[in-house]
Order: sequence, then C-alpha cells, then structure tokens
Amino acid sequence: MKRIRLLCVGKASKAFCRDGCAEYLKRLRGFYDVSVVEIPEQATNAKECQELVKRMAGRECVLMDIGGEAVSSEGLARLVYDIHSRSDEITFVIGGACGVDGSVRALARRRISFGCVTYPHQIARLLLCEQLYRTATILNGLPYHK
Repeated sequence: MKRIRLLCVGKASKAFCRDGCAEYLKRLRGFYDVSVVEIPEQATNAKECQELVKRMAGRECVLMDIGGEAVSSEGLARLVYDIHSRSDEITFVIGGACGVDGSVRALARRRISFGCVTYPHQIARLLLCEQLYRTATILNGLPYHK
C-alpha cells in the first residue's frame, strides 16, 4: 500500500481542526497507509526548520507554501499519482506559525499552495487532509469530488 506522511510543526490542538483531521485521515486510510509526524513548536523558527530538515532528508517531500504553485484538486491528484508512480511514500510538510526557511524549501521536490491567502497552520493541515481524501476519491473514480 502506498504511504502518505504528514510532517507538521505543532499539534492540531483546536478541537474543530483535530476532529476534522481525524475524520479525513480515517477515510484516507482506506486508500493509503497514512501517518502524521508532529514536530513540537520551538523557541525559534530556525530550530523548527532544523527538525523538519532532519525528517525530510531522503524523502519525496511536498511543501505547503503560500509561495508555491497553486494547485486544483485535480492537480493535487495528478501530483500524488505522479509521485507514487516512482516512490512508495510522499511526505507533505506544513511549517509552523512563522513558516519555513530556505533549508526546508531546498529539500522539497515541489512547493504547492491552496491559494494566496494565509491560513493558520492548523487550518492548513485540515485543508490538506480533506484535499488528500478528495485526491483519493478522484484517483479511484468515486463520487465525493463533484
């Protein structure tokens, strides 16, 4: 089974984010082996980025970045399909409240954005979980994506 890993700074501490993520991750597990790795928030952005870099090394990483390429749901599905055609695992990276630095960007194979607005990192995680579930339904021809 192909794997999807979410690498995130901070916990999903807000109930609506935690519960929403849990629901979409539960649905997604019918299609992929899914895991979430949470990096504790650090005193400085540099320390958070050092921790991310350690866990990104040698992996197919996609960074969620406001400056990244805007992708549609169908575009995200193509991206997941393409990466899974050459690798068993994709790691999606979400930085903390202060974002990420160049060391994290340099390790990301792709940088994608869900638009030019800024989301709190917990909401970005919820959006990513929903979009990954939508991706699975698109790739499997299921009616969730209308």
